Amino acid sequence: MVITLGKKEFAEAVNIVSRFAERKSATLAVLSGIAIIAGDDGIKLRATNLETGIDLRVEGVIKEPGVVALPASVLRDITSSLSSSGSVTLEHAGETVVIASDNGKSTIKTLPYEDFPSLPLPESPKATNTLKGSLFSSLVGAVVSCASTSTVRPELASILISAEGGVMKAVATDSFRLAEKKMTISGKLSPFTMLIPAKNAVDILQALPESDVTISLDDHQCAFSWDHGTLVTRLVAASYPDYTQIIPKTFVSEATVLRKDLESGLKRVAVFSDTFQKVKLGLSGTDKTVSLSARNNDIGESAEHIPAAVVGDSIELSFNYRYLTAPLPLIEPDSITLSASGIGRAVVIKGAGDTSFLYLVMPMNQ
Repeated sequence: MVITLGKKEFAEAVNIVSRFAERKSATLAVLSGIAIIAGDDGIKLRATNLETGIDLRVEGVIKEPGVVALPASVLRDITSSLSSSGSVTLEHAGETVVIASDNGKSTIKTLPYEDFPSLPLPESPKATNTLKGSLFSSLVGAVVSCASTSTVRPELASILISAEGGVMKAVATDSFRLAEKKMTISGKLSPFTMLIPAKNAVDILQALPESDVTISLDDHQCAFSWDHGTLVTRLVAASYPDYTQIIPKTFVSEATVLRKDLESGLKRVAVFSDTFQKVKLGLSGTDKTVSLSARNNDIGESAEHIPAAVVGDSIELSFNYRYLTAPLPLIEPDSITLSASGIGRAVVIKGAGDTSFLYLVMPMNQ
């Protein structure tokens, strides 16, 4: 195999594809590598960790077709140091590949490509939809941080993605907080429901283009296809809990406050949070304020009182400040609503007048 590629394009492709190579010690050594395939379909870079996999096409000139597998980490380190202009040539001979550019060359030992698995595409898709990759990334990106990091309950370590009636929805929860994001999709939208492991979703969001992406799935796999690539992820075969049951229907107190005021207040108060990162949040119907306070015996204490429109009773709850801060950058309106359902019960955070994003957080023990 002998191919020539643009340095910038090659480096960008390797950076994306290397995310899907096995990062830990793999059963198959080749899973830690990137396969470079030069043939009738052009030049493709492939990687898989058996959970996810990707084929990514990159522009270049094929002087001699062929296939080779190289260690992903080594290839990424080399390409990341290349200048952004000019071209690079890869020449495979025996058990090595020489990567040469104007400034020098590197010789890399190959991996046994014969052991490289193929990507498991959905065999009989039960739903296929085409939408902008940027929309899907925005949808899933709004909730992925709320998924559980524990593997004890695989469904909670996943993102629930569903479509029905022209609306696509993503949900994630770790039992302490929950995020739901909805988007109306123009055009025909086939209904579906799937669970993507959250750790897979993080890599998928980094790889998807902003342009049109076709999403197809069966009971076990979901494939994302676009002009220059295909990406596959394993799906979780489990039932997601009926999260709608824990979203409060009535509230004892509700406050509307400027998002920037709440953000800056939380930032200052968080400096004084204790080892449990606890801050107190109060809604005062009498003073028409949202109060924030924290106390640390080693540092001191702080209190903030933010003007707000408050309806209902006065209430004070304690939260992990990171959980209160997390949804604020994801809310588009300048004002947000904090809706408290009672002592020891969840608070719902939304953008004022915005029903597309909902964030629920449970309080800490007082």
